[in-house]
Amino acid sequence: MAALGWLTPRRRSATARSVLAGEASAEAARKNQEAPAPVDETAEPEFPVLGDDKAAAFFDLDNTVMQGAAIFHFGRGLYKRKFFETRDLARFAWQQAWFRLAGVEDPEHMQDARDSALSIVKGHRVAELQTIGEEIYDEYMAERIWPGTRALAQAHLDAGQKVWLVTAAPVEIAGVIARRLGLTGALGTVAESVGGVYTGKLVGEPLHGPAKAEAVRALAAAEGLDLSRCAAYSDSHNDIPMLSLVGHPYAINPDSKLRKHAREMDWRLRDYRTGRKAAKVGIPAAAGVGAVAGGTAAAIALSRRRR
Repeated sequence: MAALGWLTPRRRSATARSVLAGEASAEAARKNQEAPAPVDETAEPEFPVLGDDKAAAFFDLDNTVMQGAAIFHFGRGLYKRKFFETRDLARFAWQQAWFRLAGVEDPEHMQDARDSALSIVKGHRVAELQTIGEEIYDEYMAERIWPGTRALAQAHLDAGQKVWLVTAAPVEIAGVIARRLGLTGALGTVAESVGGVYTGKLVGEPLHGPAKAEAVRALAAAEGLDLSRCAAYSDSHNDIPMLSLVGHPYAINPDSKLRKHAREMDWRLRDYRTGRKAAKVGIPAAAGVGAVAGGTAAAIALSRRRR
């Protein structure tokens, strides 16, 4: 487990479980990170700054990098493979719809989703989730990547910077997506496992809201990054804690609360849902899709085949 010494002073909104979730996610991400892409010596030294090894980029996943919720697409793949029953799929779909319409997480809904999912995952192997995740990415996710956001991530890679996904989805699935996109790695929700088998418990809590900020803070400290030179991208107001950590916050496809906050803070915005042309390198954008991902991500995405 990551040492508490990684952390710099944090906002009071972070709970002990948020800190634990953030540290666990940062540690898992560092173990599985991809090698950075080679530096493109012909790139213009605007933003991101070419060769700045103290800078990195952190991208929320749902509705920022990918259209819709990754966990929903993953759930579809699991259902197709008979990992859970129709009633489980119906409940999952209802929770997704409720989170999207309400724009906030109900603690009871999140607890119910988390408990039911962890009861299913208990006793099943981590490797199985990773293998199935590769197949489901090709089936449902690859065609839903936003080209504009993908171009922004590539700009950081071309500048020699590391690029991380930061999501409430299980770290195993987040890692698959990051790898397939050629990114450095992923920060995601960590489910406890012993000997490669899930115990049915989480390490801390889902990587959502303040926990995302803690994960970014922990990873930055471990990697020797200067957060004032880093960038973060998200669509949801729930990711404001993460966006506020960095010197270059970007609002991508923002929800109404994030759009308002971004305008008040003079953060840059970019909305790819309107069919506008992708932003050029150097045009900031900011903020996240946390509401949808929250507890639901830690739930169905961890679902395993019943024996």
